[in-house]
Amino acid sequence: MPLSQKNTQKKIKNKSKASSQTTKNKVTPVAVIGVGCLFPGSNDKEGYWQDITTGRNMVTEVPPSHFLIDHYFDPDPLTPDKTYCRQGAFLDPIEFDPMAFGIPPTNLAATDTSQLLSLLVAKQVLKDAFPEQLKDMDRSRIGVVMGVAAGLELIGEMANRLVKPNWVKGMREAGLPEDEVQDICERIMATHAPWKESTFPGLLGNVVSGRIANYFDLGGINCTSDAACASSFSALSQGLNELYMGTSDVVLVGGADTNNDTFLFVSFSKTPALSPTHDCRPFSDKADGMVLGEGIGMLAIKRLDDAERDGDQIYAVIRGIGASSDGKGKSIYAPCAQGQAVALRRCYEAASYSPETVELLEAHGTATRPGDKAEVEALTNVFGHETERKDKQWCALGSVKSQIGHTKSAAATAGIIKAVMGLHHKVLPPTIKVEQPNPLMKIEESPFYVNTECRPWVRDDAHPRRASVSSFGFGGTNFHVTVEEYKGQGKPA
Repeated sequence: MPLSQKNTQKKIKNKSKASSQTTKNKVTPVAVIGVGCLFPGSNDKEGYWQDITTGRNMVTEVPPSHFLIDHYFDPDPLTPDKTYCRQGAFLDPIEFDPMAFGIPPTNLAATDTSQLLSLLVAKQVLKDAFPEQLKDMDRSRIGVVMGVAAGLELIGEMANRLVKPNWVKGMREAGLPEDEVQDICERIMATHAPWKESTFPGLLGNVVSGRIANYFDLGGINCTSDAACASSFSALSQGLNELYMGTSDVVLVGGADTNNDTFLFVSFSKTPALSPTHDCRPFSDKADGMVLGEGIGMLAIKRLDDAERDGDQIYAVIRGIGASSDGKGKSIYAPCAQGQAVALRRCYEAASYSPETVELLEAHGTATRPGDKAEVEALTNVFGHETERKDKQWCALGSVKSQIGHTKSAAATAGIIKAVMGLHHKVLPPTIKVEQPNPLMKIEESPFYVNTECRPWVRDDAHPRRASVSSFGFGGTNFHVTVEEYKGQGKPA
């Protein structure tokens, strides 16, 4: 090994050792004081946590409520305009009272599902964080930032109305009589929502956060963030900066994605990223792709000192976030271990402790073979090669995508809620569908093991329980967040 490389590795190790000995954080600790979610199989955080700990598999065939899969399925990935995957994870039907949120029932068809259901989750979070106090609080200091990507489903539906001239042209060229042409067009148009005054705001992504701020009268930051599958953590990053800078006192952060339509099934099939065997098995030797999921997750975050002062319940403490770009990688959508590793290093530098103290890693874990391999490579470089710890397989590795699929812009929130609840309950949650790890990851030589059973999280008092969560998105965007068990004198959740 060249001398310069040896010196570089020595410097990295010394830096990690110094970080593990640092007691004062470089960034403001932030408390998680409220949690809410809707994910496949559950309508709140309690149901979601129960599904995780019992290892419930929510991957099913596409339900008729979404679309008829036989109309769009072909096992040949090269067939135009078809998907080769029949399964995903889907939200159960949910009762929604529009009048309770001041929405005229006649506007429901012109309002996207993500906008409507995000109101339900925001209500969960605010009730969890402030059971009685919200009406008396200064709401001008409460903000909301949501991760929203891949477009809302209503956009596609309304765009389909605009192709009527193409239908007319094709039918006329086929020789159909004009009265039949018009009759067929009217029948097709009747399957789409009509244009209304409320349609345009009803299909905009930024109105997901806008409706929340409007209904609950929140006067802080109000916006959405698109970092593809890492959008939830892009939103979290903005929310944390609001708290760090002191421009907000509380921020609702999370991600929303209720769009599992035919467009996305075909889009991910042509990448191709979906599983040809119709399942999601992160880190397994049988992993062959992901399945699409949907859901909404949200956290209420607040500076730790303020939460302790105000007697708020505290689920866990966010200690650091790191972000990076892959730069000029092999491809705009190919995973890059080097870029991911940069985000990890920045995260632990912000947290001021070493990754060797982290015992639960909720990975991005999409179950694509190159994705899983690159992620474990990045994690092993930072956790294994750049710390003082020499033992193997001491950190539990997992991905909730094995249970609820890839929820896209809500994926990072699904992961951090899993980690936060694990810290809160002192439990190492399982990842299902892994009989044997993928040998390409060489996981037995790494600091990680795939945790396949729900187990009590037992450790000494040398430091609090610590967990970390990764999320990466198309376009080469990487985020890593570290969270810690709350052991202060305040009020635990």
